Amino acid sequence: MATVTVVGLGKIGLPLAVTIAAAGHRVRGADIDPGVAASVAAGRPPFPGEPGLDALLARVTGEGLLRATTDTTAAVAGSEVVVIVVPLVIGADRRPDHRALDAAVDAVGAGLRRGSLVIVETTLPVHTTRQRITPRLAAASGLRPGGDFGVCHSPERVSSGSVFADLARYPKLVGGIDPASGERAAAFYASVLRFTERPDLPRPNGVWDLGSAEAAELTKLAETTYRDVNIALANEFACFAQDVGLDLLPVIEAANSQPFSHLHRPGIAVGGHCIPVYPWLYAAGDPAARIPVLAREINDAMPGRAVRMLVTLAGELRGRRAVVLGAAYRGGVKETAFSGVFPLVRALAEHGAIPLVHDPLYEDAELTALGLRPYRLGEPCDVAIVQADHAQYARIGPADLPGVAALLDGRSVTDPVLWSGVPRLAVGTGVPVPPAPKATAPGGDHAFGEVPAPA
Repeated sequence: MATVTVVGLGKIGLPLAVTIAAAGHRVRGADIDPGVAASVAAGRPPFPGEPGLDALLARVTGEGLLRATTDTTAAVAGSEVVVIVVPLVIGADRRPDHRALDAAVDAVGAGLRRGSLVIVETTLPVHTTRQRITPRLAAASGLRPGGDFGVCHSPERVSSGSVFADLARYPKLVGGIDPASGERAAAFYASVLRFTERPDLPRPNGVWDLGSAEAAELTKLAETTYRDVNIALANEFACFAQDVGLDLLPVIEAANSQPFSHLHRPGIAVGGHCIPVYPWLYAAGDPAARIPVLAREINDAMPGRAVRMLVTLAGELRGRRAVVLGAAYRGGVKETAFSGVFPLVRALAEHGAIPLVHDPLYEDAELTALGLRPYRLGEPCDVAIVQADHAQYARIGPADLPGVAALLDGRSVTDPVLWSGVPRLAVGTGVPVPPAPKATAPGGDHAFGEVPAPA
C-alpha cells in the first residue's frame, strides 16, 4: 500500500483518485477549490454525470482511503507517489497557458520528498515534462531529478461519462525521464488498474512503457489530433458533396467498407476539452505543423457555415427567434467546453436573429450563467438548429417548436417522418428533405452531422 496524492479533483482527476483508493492505496486528493475539497471529503461528487462515481466515492471516503485537502504541499510531503491532473488550457492566442499547471507543479515541488515519484497525466506539448515540469520540481524542492525523485508522463485517455470503463479498456501509457521512472510508474499503475481483455491490440492490454516522456506526450497528441484532422477531412468532403448534390453518408459507409479507410462523420462543431485543444498543444511543440492547424481552421468554421446554410433553407433571419437545440458539446454529457453552441449563437446574432438555447441537461439559470438565453419547448420559435445529439432530440418534432419554419439538423438525429411538413436539412443529404405535398421548399444545402463521441 502506497500513500498517493492526486492533484486536481476535476472530472478526470477525481475518478482516478477514487480508482487508486479502491485498489487499496491511501489517497489524498488536493484541489485549490475549497468547495470541491469539501464535497469530496463529504463523499459527494462535486459534479454530476459520471456513472459509478457516487457509490465508489462514498465507499472510499467512508473507509478512510480517500481524504481531500486544499493544501497540496502538505499532502505531497506525506506521499510516495504524486499524480498531477491539472489541465493545460489554451489562451485566446491559441498558445498554451501554463499558469495553473505551473502553480500546481510549484506546490508539488515545495512538498516533494526524496524517493518520491511524480506522474503528470495532463496532456502536454512534447518536451514539457522534461524541459519545463522537471526543472520546476527540482527548483522548488532542491532535489535532483532522476537521482532523488522520479518523473513520468502518463497521459489520461478517458472521457467524461465513461472514465471507469475507459481506465479498464485502454492501455495505460507511461514514459519516464529515465528508465527507472518509467518502470516505477508502470508498476504503480499495474497495482491500480484492472484491464479488460483486448485481443484486437498489437500486444496485451495493460501498462505500456514507451521508453521516454516525449514518446508518451506525442502519443496522446497524435491520437487526438488524428481525430480532429479526420473530422476536418470529412467536413471538406461534406462541403463538396453539398456543392454537387450528393448524399455523403452512403459515400462514407462505402469508403469505410475497405479496411484501410476510417472516415469519421462530418460535424456542425467539434467540442470538448480534448479535440479542439490538443492540436494547438501539438503545434506549440512543432512550429512547422501545417495539417493540424488547417484542420482546426476548417472545423472552427463549421458553425458559421451551418448558419449560412440555415439562411439558404429559411431565408432572412433578422428578427426571427432561432432555437439552438443543445448547449452541451455532445449528447448526454453535461459539459460545454468549446461547445458549438457559443459560435452558433454568435453567428445567429450576426445575422440579426434572436438566439435561444434549449438543453434537457441544463436549468434555465445555468444557461443564463453561461451567457445564453434559455428556451423552453412549447414556446414560439421561427427556426431551429440541432447542435447536440441528445437522445431526447430523436423524438422532437414541430409540435415541440410551435411556428418553426425550418430545421437544420446538425447531428442527423431527428426523425424525418416527424418533420415531413417542415423544410429540413440533415447530415448526409445533398438537398433538403422535401416538405409535405403542396408545400415548396427552398433550395438545398448540406448539413453537418455528429462528431463521433470521444473514445
